[in-house]
Amino acid sequence: MRPIVAHIHLPALAHNLAQVRRLAPHAQVMSVVKANGYGHGLLNVAQGLQATDAFAVLNVSEAIALREAGYKQPILLLEGVFAAEQLQAVDRYRLDIVVHHAAQLDWLQQAQLSVPVRVFLKLDSGMHRLGFQPAEYPSKLAQLAQCANVSEIVQMTHFANADQADGVSIPMQTVTAVMAGKPYQRSLANSAAVVQQPQTHADWVRPGIMLYGATPINDRSAASLGLKAVMILQSALIGVQEIAAGESVGYGSLFTADKPMRVGIVACGYADGYPRHAPTGTPIAVHGKQTRTLGRVSMDMLAVDITEIDEAQIGSPVELWGALVPVDAVAQAAGTIGYELLCAVTARVAFKVYG
Repeated sequence: MRPIVAHIHLPALAHNLAQVRRLAPHAQVMSVVKANGYGHGLLNVAQGLQATDAFAVLNVSEAIALREAGYKQPILLLEGVFAAEQLQAVDRYRLDIVVHHAAQLDWLQQAQLSVPVRVFLKLDSGMHRLGFQPAEYPSKLAQLAQCANVSEIVQMTHFANADQADGVSIPMQTVTAVMAGKPYQRSLANSAAVVQQPQTHADWVRPGIMLYGATPINDRSAASLGLKAVMILQSALIGVQEIAAGESVGYGSLFTADKPMRVGIVACGYADGYPRHAPTGTPIAVHGKQTRTLGRVSMDMLAVDITEIDEAQIGSPVELWGALVPVDAVAQAAGTIGYELLCAVTARVAFKVYG
């Protein structure tokens, strides 16, 4: 069996959830576990987030999996239903739904439900992705208030730029103008807003990436936010090469040594989810010591500099990201974000869960 393993640490999830509560002490927490728990495994992360007030998912199938695993918390479908027939599952599994376009509202009004459902009515406050425009939002709110299939309404929006210092000032003007004075709870804040936009915390916060120990703020590390890595992606050296000055490493000979070097070959490549476009110099740790990648990442392997790590040999442990190497540092080197790397770990990587 190849040595690459994604170690999932449930106490880190619980720690990060507690950190959300410290930052937003007056709000209920809806933990976002879509995309297979941001690549960590849906039921794995649900186990670590048992203390959450609610879950948020994308697909009905994810919600059903949580219900069938015994989770009783409210579960929100973040994009609502994609067809009227899905309201049957909403009814059966007691799910909450987002309504963000007129057809969803029509389906809900026409549905035959055994009990009313809670609806999060989404406002487009400037992101221009999903949601009703400010001018039409009040009329949709009034329609929901008259709908026999609705038990409760929560007003909702999503911020495009909450990671920027003044990134919610204009959207919040819209939110205030449209939502103020209404007798409904509000759900506004994503991870970035939880961290640095306390004026958005309202009644429900919806943390995602911060629960998994990655930063939602470009210029602030996860550690500085009091977050712990949940996934430690680890492998091992499966080869060691001694190369001379002028010799190259890997496909395309993208790295050429300027001195004699020891090069380690790691059992991890882009077929495991490691970014192919990660350049020479991307941080990595071998035998507990930080070093750098060399050359082009291939499908099953990548190369690392072990010139200064005398104890490194075949079998030495390698951390791709996690406790020693923040996933955000790898992402920054590769020109992407930690979200993508965590979600991209492929099915051939073994998972081990620690609780």
